[in-house]
Amino acid sequence: MNAPLHDRSHLQLVRTADGSNTLRDPSMDEPYHSLHGALQESWHVFIVNGLRAVDTADVDVLEVGLGTGLNMLLTWLQVVEGKCRVRYTALEPHPLPRPLLQAVDHCAQCGVPTLTDAWLDAMTAAPGALTEGLGGFRFTWRQAGVEALTDTEAYDVVYFDAFAPSKQPGLWTADVFARLFRALRPGGVLVTYSAKGEVRRTLEAVGFRVEKLTGPPGKREMLRGRKPN
Repeated sequence: MNAPLHDRSHLQLVRTADGSNTLRDPSMDEPYHSLHGALQESWHVFIVNGLRAVDTADVDVLEVGLGTGLNMLLTWLQVVEGKCRVRYTALEPHPLPRPLLQAVDHCAQCGVPTLTDAWLDAMTAAPGALTEGLGGFRFTWRQAGVEALTDTEAYDVVYFDAFAPSKQPGLWTADVFARLFRALRPGGVLVTYSAKGEVRRTLEAVGFRVEKLTGPPGKREMLRGRKPN
């Protein structure tokens, strides 16, 4: 029997192949990140092929699936390093409690242990509250699912980091991707670790121009969709 969706006590801490931590949900038999390397996957998919793929230094990011906050932290570090300015909005219906976030220890594993308290405070802030972080990073999260997204031309990048299509098929639908297409500005991109043919065809059906890219360690390919100008 699956644990209730609001109950996070069943999640298990797992060390991945690159030494970084993730969580595993035994009720779905699914990790939050690739076991080949959580940090390497997030960096390759969402920073290298997402954040850095837009032609602006002033970026609005939407993340579908905030999870352990690793993608958010890596994006924040790009801001701290002066690479870009980011306003970051994350959707997460089932947020993780502070003790679990402390356990994954992302800040220490990314070499920024001094950012731990600020990162934890941002991750556990009230839904809709704006956090203004070091370097001018602006972050807010919504306790809502992507199925209800109504934003229009508000973002430059979408990090689509839902659980796998086989685990959460309701999040990989034409309706969801059409909402994300509308939420992107012309020229904006959506990136996902998935390279399934059905996902590619669904993205194309709602208007994205899709390309297959080299995947992170342990994965041959990933997808990036771009909204035409």
